[in-house]
Amino acid sequence: MIGQPVTARLQADMAHNVLAPAMLFAGPHASGKGTAALEMGRAFSCETENAPWNCRCVNCMHHRLLSHDDLIVMGPRPFSAEIAAARAAFLRDTASASSKTLFVRSVRKLLMRFSPVLWTDDSKISKLNGILESINETMEELDLLCSAEGNAEKITKICDSVIKHTLKLEAEGMTDTIPVSHIRSAAYWLRIAPSGKRKLLVIENADRMQDAARNSLLKILEEPPGTCAIIFCSSKPEALLETIVSRLRPYIFARRGEEADTEVVRRVFKDSKDAIPAHSKAESGITAYLDTFLPVPKHVLYPVSALFWASIAFGITMALRKKGVPDAELPPAVMAIGRHCAPIAEAAGLGKASPNIKSLCAAVLAAAGGFDSRGAFTVFLGMLCSTLSEALIPIQTDPVCAAYRRVLSKYAGKARTAVDTFNQTSSLALENLSSFLIHDLAILW
Repeated sequence: MIGQPVTARLQADMAHNVLAPAMLFAGPHASGKGTAALEMGRAFSCETENAPWNCRCVNCMHHRLLSHDDLIVMGPRPFSAEIAAARAAFLRDTASASSKTLFVRSVRKLLMRFSPVLWTDDSKISKLNGILESINETMEELDLLCSAEGNAEKITKICDSVIKHTLKLEAEGMTDTIPVSHIRSAAYWLRIAPSGKRKLLVIENADRMQDAARNSLLKILEEPPGTCAIIFCSSKPEALLETIVSRLRPYIFARRGEEADTEVVRRVFKDSKDAIPAHSKAESGITAYLDTFLPVPKHVLYPVSALFWASIAFGITMALRKKGVPDAELPPAVMAIGRHCAPIAEAAGLGKASPNIKSLCAAVLAAAGGFDSRGAFTVFLGMLCSTLSEALIPIQTDPVCAAYRRVLSKYAGKARTAVDTFNQTSSLALENLSSFLIHDLAILW
């Protein structure tokens, strides 16, 4: 929460007992919203007056390890980069209690999405129980190893095993939206008396709720139990229903400056300023730092996404030429994409764009390491969105830009579902995505 003035307001509201039962933590990605929400849960349960951050009471210990019965966290988000960064920090100093806690928390943030409270009567959880058990057993083994000396090599192997299992759990179990069944289960849980002082439900990326989930949530927001608090976290609060926002007290988290980002990396991840790569103004230094721990870093995927779009533009051009469209009448959007993306791909040594879908997909897969993990393919799909937006900036007032984004959103979502839900290979999903984009964007002409 370093560099976030809003936390002073939260402290004051808590000290004066004027917190609202439902709150909205809004702000950019990696601005500390989730951390602040989890710290609120600890403060709610603390047995010591004023809930000092370093309190050692039983409730605070459980909250630090995200294992308290009065805490539920839900909502889709990526975990692989944070877990890998926390692993690196822990392995740099396995004797450090804070580094170990950081690693445990990073894993628990993922595991909490699979709480039995949320997955009641959901058949899918039975398919994931084996992975969940493996992670829990491995974390218990890690705890035992850390209590003795001379286990550095074994600890590294255990951490590598955790990374492998968490990637698999994220790939097979995480969804892109918040299902209504989870909201209903959480609402029932909130109405049960807490084991301590107060229950807390944290909903991260709350803007990704299904319509039915939003409507179901309104019921609990209208009459929230007095023994609970609900915190919505979102980087896109404008995407939330107005009827929901009107029932929340907002706390705005700002984009941190370079100095604060460096301090977070130094104090939390025990790393240096030099570890933060150069990044665009659109993202924070912390996001850029975490991205370096992805299976395939974003700075590697960026020129790959440019190659993809340059090839799609080439494919659309060829399709329109076959229909007799002269070059002088080619869509401005297609021309803008080609002009922006082709030089980026060539400068990165990826070669020239190709209108042949099989050649394009082979080149993308080779440059991206075959998308060996769900994380890499999901990040790549997100990268396609940002690269398209960059390419269309010169003609951003043209209504066709919104249409292009809608088409991409539609087929990128289908590609993600095909890989995540139906276990389709990223190669086939990429081929289908390319084919559909060329076909539909050519029709927009």
